[in-house]
Amino acid sequence: MHFIEAFQAGGAMMYAILLLGISAIAISVERASVLYFRNNLNKEHFYKNLTAHLLNGDLEGMVQLCDQNPAPLSRVVKNCMIRLINQGTDDDIQAALDEGAITEVPKVEKRIGFLAVIGNVATLVGLLGTITGLIRSFAAVADADAAAKAAGLTKGISEAMNCTAFGLMVAVPSVVLYSIFQARAQTLIEDINEISIKTFNFICANRERFGVMEKSS
Repeated sequence: MHFIEAFQAGGAMMYAILLLGISAIAISVERASVLYFRNNLNKEHFYKNLTAHLLNGDLEGMVQLCDQNPAPLSRVVKNCMIRLINQGTDDDIQAALDEGAITEVPKVEKRIGFLAVIGNVATLVGLLGTITGLIRSFAAVADADAAAKAAGLTKGISEAMNCTAFGLMVAVPSVVLYSIFQARAQTLIEDINEISIKTFNFICANRERFGVMEKSS
């Protein structure tokens, strides 16, 4: 009940802060689901299975493995495998890996930056509410009689302090979550780059072993 009373005492700016908080929660839940669950692929295990399929010449099996483990990394590798099955040259395979990375990396970083924006905006909206509350307080002191001054001053200060508090309650977690998700996204991107390079080098070094020769240019 005290929370609701504090929200109501904060004035109109509290609704803007509430909207920012709901947006931050929605983005955080969606990004946590994507970055920590849907894209939770063990790169070492995946690469081990990848090389085993390639050495056996089972390229179709490798494509199926990618489909069974949906993640940005596996989709990039699948793009490469399809090009390899189609007798692509080394340049074709490199282009496929680059194309896959260009497609998947933005999906990994998607909407994370909004959390930083929400954190900054929530702080500024809270500050704006603080200023309007102080203006209300000064107006109460200047234009009211002695009995009304205390009530007006209390209301204005309450609005100012509550806006500051609620703005920071939204801003601080948003900025922290932005840092966490950004770090996770960077790890996934580094995994894509690492496995892409290792896959390309492995293909170039072992074409004759898994039965797919480079086309002559």
